Amino acid sequence: MTSTLDTARTTPTGLPTNLAELRASGWASRSVKEELRSNLVRALEQGEPLFPGIVGFDDTVIPEIVLGILAGHDLLFLGEKGQAKSRLMRLLPRFLDEWLPYLDVPESPVHEDPESPITGPGRRAVDGVDPADIPIAWWHRSDRYAERLAPGTKFADLIGEIDPARIVGGASLGAEEAISFGLVPRMHRGIFAMNELPDLDELVQTGLFNILEERDVQIRGYPVSFELDVTLVFSANPSTFNRSGKVIPQLKDRIGSTIRTHYPEDRATGIEITRQEADLDLGGDHPVRVPPFMDAIIEEISLAARRSPYVDHESGVSARFAVANWRAMVASARRRGIMLGEASAVPRICDLAHLHSTAVGKLELDLMGSHQLDEARVLDAVVAEAVSTVFKEIVDDDGLEDIASIFGKGVRIEVGDLVPSSNYAALMDRVPKAWTKAMEVNRADDPAVRASCVEFVLAGLHATDRISRSQRFGKTLYESSE
Repeated sequence: MTSTLDTARTTPTGLPTNLAELRASGWASRSVKEELRSNLVRALEQGEPLFPGIVGFDDTVIPEIVLGILAGHDLLFLGEKGQAKSRLMRLLPRFLDEWLPYLDVPESPVHEDPESPITGPGRRAVDGVDPADIPIAWWHRSDRYAERLAPGTKFADLIGEIDPARIVGGASLGAEEAISFGLVPRMHRGIFAMNELPDLDELVQTGLFNILEERDVQIRGYPVSFELDVTLVFSANPSTFNRSGKVIPQLKDRIGSTIRTHYPEDRATGIEITRQEADLDLGGDHPVRVPPFMDAIIEEISLAARRSPYVDHESGVSARFAVANWRAMVASARRRGIMLGEASAVPRICDLAHLHSTAVGKLELDLMGSHQLDEARVLDAVVAEAVSTVFKEIVDDDGLEDIASIFGKGVRIEVGDLVPSSNYAALMDRVPKAWTKAMEVNRADDPAVRASCVEFVLAGLHATDRISRSQRFGKTLYESSE
């Protein structure tokens, strides 16, 4: 097994093309769960990264997945939105064999095990036939995974439906030949994933339970047996999964392992995830440099939102919220660099004013706790809290009151997202101590970095209630709070 999922689908040369050659090669039939277990064991023995691109789960989530696969369980990924549940499910095919042989029988609706076909056409293709005359084709592991979102999914989509055309053609209503197979049977010898399980209709849940546990299902009142070999994985939000009546008890009981996901446990991990998922090229003709405190503020905004009494904690705050905010911040800085012709663009606090467009729809308010606050005001509150938290961590209190007292003498400083970086030194002539504080944050020679540090200090003074601030049309005015 390779360490990454191959994208090439061209069948390699030299693979057996008939059942006789397949048997001579030493290939042995095994179930999907045995296949997953064997390849996982090999990856563990070789020290391969199990889930590349997944950050922050090494000591919590991934060990539970490993145990579930080793135990031969169907899996449920339980967690709030934006906790990499779908990504984890989509990485499971890594532990399948790269190529799997199947009977090359066009009449068969599934990829049949050459040694144990489950459909009538498959059994007829091998019954009494010379193995050398039984054709074999190969199925790539990337095609052995199917995924479906629960809302709107019908019984026919997953299990199947009586095909009227086949009935007209002479098939019996109680025969498998009369059925148009759904996704689950078509994933015979593969992995089927169902996202948002609690939103799946009870009838469809019952069909999943029956087809996996009893090996039969009733379609239009006719029982049909399937000896399916399918590994099932599900995702769900705890608030809906635990709600009575949303998931039938028999299906819950059938799921072997519940894997609880979580948000990043520390800010540094969150920053790493955000930068990875944002996947922006910060170089090129208009490069962008992101100061560490701006990275920290973007991540802290998400953390503050998850703590906020105005945000629905059951819904959660997705990692996509931080990713969208980070991209918007970088885009605002790059726009400034392009328009002003600056060699490098550096995000400033003023760029956070553009986060309203990225936050819409990503913060679900607690209707009981919001007290009529709209999404924009809640966002302003969590941004202010994030700036205050990071400011207190980075900037020493010594001298802050002296800076505030200068503003108390009537000094006013106006900054904005289109103010050239070179102007900031002159703006600070009236508040030299603020300039000194900015240099303590980052003693850089780049005027764009210095401008970012200046705005961070001014915003921190406001966030800690030392000076006041007003914003309008991309400009921000700092003055005395008295």
